[in-house]
Amino acid sequence: MTAPLALLFDLDGTLLDTDHLHHAIFAEILAETGHNLTLEEYKARIMGQPNEAIMTRYFPGREAEHAALADAKEAEFRARLGHGIDPIPGAVALLDWADRHALPRAVVTNAPRENAEAMLRAIGLRDRFDTVVIGAECAAPKPDPEPYRAAMRMLGATPECSIAFEDSGSGIRAAAASGAYTFGLRTGLDDAMLRAAGAQETLADYTDPALWLRLERSTLKTA
Repeated sequence: MTAPLALLFDLDGTLLDTDHLHHAIFAEILAETGHNLTLEEYKARIMGQPNEAIMTRYFPGREAEHAALADAKEAEFRARLGHGIDPIPGAVALLDWADRHALPRAVVTNAPRENAEAMLRAIGLRDRFDTVVIGAECAAPKPDPEPYRAAMRMLGATPECSIAFEDSGSGIRAAAASGAYTFGLRTGLDDAMLRAAGAQETLADYTDPALWLRLERSTLKTA
């Protein structure tokens, strides 16, 4: 008998739609420097990246301020997040299905832990995840595969029996490099962009028939 199927979820843009908030806040911060951050630039250069990489790119020569700038941005994000937010369609049904099959699962995110906790509470799913892996708490954040490898170790999972869900190029590269079967969520990027980053399939959301066909095949393989 092989290892059980494990489900590995990114958070921002994958379990809930937050990119509009992140873009708005980064745009406001960068506007103070005279930089006009378009949505296209946000998706290409910020989405899914760890804060240190973002601060290094946009605030060169201000290394002493990077931590404070990042902390202020994330505090503003949490202030705007609110409560009672709907998760991505089909997410709850997928977790219910995982419960029925006793499948391990984890959140794997580059978000700070305080943000991750706030987002999971906002969508009412905090008690559905015992394992939350934070990129900054690993040897390297995404796009390095280490956060996904760390999640697999914690869950006792193997790459061959892991399915990852991501929405950013950075996250997809990390998941694919870890060996997990990688779905791209088309919440921010289109099919071509997600596949170019390494996604094996893409989904509109968790109600997509392509997902359930893959899950059926995967559970048969691990039975």
